[in-house]
Amino acid sequence: MAIRLGDDAPNFTAETTEGTINFYDYLGDSWGILFSHPKDYTPVCTTELGYTAKLKPEFEKRNVKVIGLSVDPLDSHKGWAKDIEETQGVALNFPVIADADRKVSDLYDMIHPNANDTFTVRSVYVVGPDKKVKLMITYPASTGRNFDEILRVIDSLQLTSKYSVATPVNWKDGDDCIIVPSVTDEQAKEKFPAGWNAVKPYLRITPQPNKVKGTAA
Repeated sequence: MAIRLGDDAPNFTAETTEGTINFYDYLGDSWGILFSHPKDYTPVCTTELGYTAKLKPEFEKRNVKVIGLSVDPLDSHKGWAKDIEETQGVALNFPVIADADRKVSDLYDMIHPNANDTFTVRSVYVVGPDKKVKLMITYPASTGRNFDEILRVIDSLQLTSKYSVATPVNWKDGDDCIIVPSVTDEQAKEKFPAGWNAVKPYLRITPQPNKVKGTAA
């Protein structure tokens, strides 16, 4: 069965470049990113893994743990890691699952038989501390992912999980937000002391609440 937003992220135990890992134990109370790669020693994946390693301080700042996956075996991963460090200028600093039996790939519906019955597509799953799936993005094998966009979405997910807001088109951390329609104006007066601009009754723009002193979650 396909995974949907809000579902429990399937737990698993797998061999990785950093030893045997139980997914839930690895995440602990952190947010998580699980992302798959079609195959080791492929050019686009090499750039993605290198860039993700460079983003480690950004992930740590957001309490996010990253774990990659490819269907190739562990020895292949370790050899590929040397190429990643050589070509991208940074060593891998997160585990990569060796999913040779496709157990995890099948759990997360990562195999794309229309393209190849053994390759995983470029899937991204963001998992919350409650182990629920918060985001799913799937790219074709030919298109590298935009991890700056994934960071932006995590900022939105973390903000909207604490405050009664949604984030508008092209929102970035620090931009104004939208008060969700389920909050009445009376409730909004208490929740959003900085006030809001009611463009329409259903479109109330307010400063990002975690940037405003005195705003209650």
